[in-house]
Amino acid sequence: MSERPLTILFMPESAYGPTNNCIGIGDMLRRRGHRIVFAAEASWQGRLEPLGFEEDLVHLAPPPGDGAGQDAGQFWKDFIRDTAPEFRKPTIEQLDTWIRPVWEELTGGARYCQPQLTGIVERARPDVIVEDNVVGFPALMTAGVPFVRIVSCNPLEIRAPGIPPAFSGYPAADQAGWQVFRDEYERVHRPLWADFNAWVTGQGAPPLPDLEFIHEGAANLYVYPKFADYQRVRPLGPSWHRLDSSVRQTDEKFALPDALAGGHGPLIYFSLGSLGSADVQLMRRVIGCLSATPYRYIVSKGPLHSEIELAPNMAGAEFLPQASVIPLCDLVITHGGNNTVTECLHFGKPMIVLPLFWDQHDNAQRMQELGLGVRLGTYRFTDAEMHAALDLLLGDTGLRGRLASAAGTIQRQDGVCKAADLIEQIAVAQ
Repeated sequence: MSERPLTILFMPESAYGPTNNCIGIGDMLRRRGHRIVFAAEASWQGRLEPLGFEEDLVHLAPPPGDGAGQDAGQFWKDFIRDTAPEFRKPTIEQLDTWIRPVWEELTGGARYCQPQLTGIVERARPDVIVEDNVVGFPALMTAGVPFVRIVSCNPLEIRAPGIPPAFSGYPAADQAGWQVFRDEYERVHRPLWADFNAWVTGQGAPPLPDLEFIHEGAANLYVYPKFADYQRVRPLGPSWHRLDSSVRQTDEKFALPDALAGGHGPLIYFSLGSLGSADVQLMRRVIGCLSATPYRYIVSKGPLHSEIELAPNMAGAEFLPQASVIPLCDLVITHGGNNTVTECLHFGKPMIVLPLFWDQHDNAQRMQELGLGVRLGTYRFTDAEMHAALDLLLGDTGLRGRLASAAGTIQRQDGVCKAADLIEQIAVAQ
């Protein structure tokens, strides 16, 4: 623990997963007496100060002309809603029509906010900067203080030989298609990367690693439990540190609604995340399928909650304190976001995974091949397949014992505390 108070600047991606991860780590550091400043995206205004953080926020695009405010992460909710048809394509076909446009939006945001971010760094005068994102910001690299990178996506994003290509959802035990996918990724992204790298260096930051959109830091943290991680031919360097989980303690307590508390039988949590739940048709499809089962469900309805009607065996709300809900449940139906997957493993819960985009395909495949859950075709599953997966996982006492044992190990590692320790160490070592 640092003997002096530090100023720590966090810059998370606007989506809920990275921001909540930084909230959990930032809260630990705040409770140690440090000043925590969030350079989050502007739609998070008013959500971070109540947690004891300072807000000095950035716009990643021109604000709405009418001056109207946005809900937290609204840009990505709208983006997902408008591009949802792309999720029905094989992952290799998404590279040009979905993955590349996401990189274009992210790199465009980095360019747009560069002057704002430079001003934030000057005002905050941080001792260390922490970024949980997939794209780099030159202002963070040229600040003259240590930079810590957090990878709160599937660890395949830390590229290496002998492991599947990120975003593919391909199995670790079968290399068929790996090189074709990598070649297509390079073909699609090489021009965009070269242009962004030229801009990054033009701002005074070091060149980016080849085909990477973000630099490594003085310390690099990634969130994935050891027992589920990929076996690498070449181990990661000494600056890389695994967090077996990173579960925040800032979520409010959750009481089971009366409509479910009086029932019997397994309790299941269903969430497609704040972004995936913007696909109302998909939400309705899953809810209709689950309504025909004898189980009870807690449903995170998401930003378009008013358009989603729950069945009698369900209760839910627009957003739920997920880290307080999962421990109460017997199983989780998830989109496969890295935060949700690692939280499920932290609490020892099996999963049914319905992947939509980005690293969700990789997490879905990893849970399937390790026998920790079932991967279903998000837009192709039948009611019979979903019902069979529920019955299989809920009835597998061996799996439940294995997950409970793994959860005990993960929780003892205390990933949030480890992250806070490492950030302090990097700050005071410079």
